[in-house]
Amino acid sequence: MINERAVRAAAGILFLLGGAAFATAFFTESMQPLQPFGMFFMLDMLLRVVAGDRWSPTLVLGRLVVSRQRPEWVGASQKEFAWWLGFALAAVSCASMGLFAAPLWVTLALCSVCLILLFLETAFGICVGCVLQKRFGKQPPMYCPGGTCDYHAEDPVVTAFTQSRKHF
Repeated sequence: MINERAVRAAAGILFLLGGAAFATAFFTESMQPLQPFGMFFMLDMLLRVVAGDRWSPTLVLGRLVVSRQRPEWVGASQKEFAWWLGFALAAVSCASMGLFAAPLWVTLALCSVCLILLFLETAFGICVGCVLQKRFGKQPPMYCPGGTCDYHAEDPVVTAFTQSRKHF
């Protein structure tokens, strides 16, 4: 189990840092601002999945930010799946900047995908990695944020809402 509030706060921190690096790279037409952020992002994700979430610098900061809020406990397996996805995207982005010497637009496109995923997590609580694990994973996720694992279309409130929308 992991505190979803801390994870969202950490995603917000990464989004803020990544957005600043992205904007700087875009306006200066240089990959240099993205390189240290990409390495930091990749290391942060790797620490989460290999050493444990206690060693991630952004999760430590995220826990501090939300320390006075009631935790929202969610399953760690789907978050780990999402973090592996983040690590893979960061590894491909870093390789495109260095090893493959890809053009700036390719690197910016890859970084855009990471930033979009971070934004969805922090702003809306949508964990794309969790959705992918639900669809392709061997084991379905449990204890999803907001009960999204338990969502059923035949829920009477959801049915009444969708029926009322048909009349507009």
